[in-house]
Amino acid sequence: MPPEGALLESRAMRVEYLGRVDALDKIKALVMLPDGIHIRTEDISRYFEVSTDVIRQVTARHRAELAESGMRVLRGSELRKFHSDMVSLWGGRYAESYPQAATQLTLHTRRAVLNIAMLLRDSDIARCVRTYLLDAEEGWREGYAALDRRVTDVESCLGGVGVALQELGPVLNRMSYRLDSLDRRLDATNQVVAAISNRLCEMSDRIDRVDAKVDHVVQQVGELRRGRKRR
Repeated sequence: MPPEGALLESRAMRVEYLGRVDALDKIKALVMLPDGIHIRTEDISRYFEVSTDVIRQVTARHRAELAESGMRVLRGSELRKFHSDMVSLWGGRYAESYPQAATQLTLHTRRAVLNIAMLLRDSDIARCVRTYLLDAEEGWREGYAALDRRVTDVESCLGGVGVALQELGPVLNRMSYRLDSLDRRLDATNQVVAAISNRLCEMSDRIDRVDAKVDHVVQQVGELRRGRKRR
């Protein structure tokens, strides 16, 4: 795990951690403006428990970096519209107590606040945030390493399965050939059975015709006998 001070010195490392804004609320509740997106310099100083001058010094030294993280300065009509939106969101009896900047207002996003936490040296809260980020990263790396080991074990098992399947290949081919042969023999047997069935049907028809002829002959013989008796 890199030392906690590494985040103070390396901008590239800070960029890697900017997505972990959840670390802020893990250390201390971060109170945002009514829109839930922005926070003022005064509120940031209360979060880190330092003066507003300290926060302003950090933002002045790293203005370009913090601007990329979401910090911006409102003036003129843009500032008036923002105040109007905030008062509307603040609502009711709280609207009059909403603090409004006179000429300009510096706003920060959560990413910008996290960026400040990785730049602010003289704050125990900022130090805790940096430590949390690095500890969490170490935990993730250990988890990834364990997962990688499990994947390797599974791949080894699958490799054994692959060898077994290769050995079974010839056996399966022979079984497939024998099954095909049995299918052909079964088809031939079915054809023979069908032919026998047809012959039996034909014989049944002939027997029926013979029975009919016998019945006719018996009937004629009977009539001849009755005729003789009358004479």
